[in-house]
Amino acid sequence: MFEAYYKSPIGNLRIISNERDIIEIQFTKEFFKMQMIPVQIQNCITQLDEYFRSERKKFSVGVNPIGTEFQGKVWHELSKIPYGKTISYLEQAKQFSDEKAIRAIATANGQNPIPIIIPCHRVIGTNGKLTGYAGGLLKKQWLLEHEGALQQKTLFH
Repeated sequence: MFEAYYKSPIGNLRIISNERDIIEIQFTKEFFKMQMIPVQIQNCITQLDEYFRSERKKFSVGVNPIGTEFQGKVWHELSKIPYGKTISYLEQAKQFSDEKAIRAIATANGQNPIPIIIPCHRVIGTNGKLTGYAGGLLKKQWLLEHEGALQQKTLFH
């Protein structure tokens, strides 16, 4: 396992990888300057920089999130939500042909180990309200505004 830290406009991120793929991104208050950053993490940092400068709308960095088979299916579907678009948890459940699975799907979204790259921030409540985000609702709102999915700009501190 390898790790490095990244200062993003919405706070510090701890990026964790195996030899090839990103396996986790965590929001953290910590920041450690790393002398040597593995190529797979450096590639991720480059793509995050491009995303935050509005130069990248789709990530191509290799990811390998660790979770159950069900979680993997949910996270795979999250990856299909286009930049600047949102869907509701109900719409996401309908993709699985099971509206009753809405809570299980929402739970899997909340356990997404690779936020931003696997864009769980693009899932909102059926009523259009922002709900649940591991990094907090202000970060979710900032990301959606950054992508143009929400109009009002939030000042993030």
